Amino acid sequence: MDWGDPDTWRWIWLLAAVVFGVGEMAMAGSFFLAPFALGAVVAAIFAFVGVSLGVEWAVFLGVSIVTFLAMRPLARRLDRDDRSAGIGANRLLGQAAQVTEAIGDGHLPGMVLIGGEKWRAESTDGRPIAADTPVTITDVRGTRVVVTPRRGGPGSDTTDHQPPTTGRST
Repeated sequence: MDWGDPDTWRWIWLLAAVVFGVGEMAMAGSFFLAPFALGAVVAAIFAFVGVSLGVEWAVFLGVSIVTFLAMRPLARRLDRDDRSAGIGANRLLGQAAQVTEAIGDGHLPGMVLIGGEKWRAESTDGRPIAADTPVTITDVRGTRVVVTPRRGGPGSDTTDHQPPTTGRST
């Protein structure tokens, strides 16, 4: 393969544009590889016109850098965490819930009732929380919510979260 051949660079730029474009779509986050895909497309156009390889590289770098800098404010605004608050399971954050099945020691899950929905739950600090304790949702981890006891509610004892003993050994 002759790396100095203009015909070769036409296809290299097009391949780079495809790789950057697919990478952008597959990557979490916003607009990190898109500027490089655009730069490669413009460099490919210049290669098909027949300019020198040095000009193609200068165009690729220039377009990529300018586009990257121009897209940063938009990418930051789209990546803000507060945009996802209230969407999907994140709508549960800060919501009040009631423990229906005791949450065990060491992050053993229990069940909570949140607005008519039952969710598997674990405590924030790994301490057990008794059934009927009012709690607040502090995090969502997959299909589980992480809860902390609410202060001052009925059944909330903030000093000891041990579930009631039944006299049976397990």
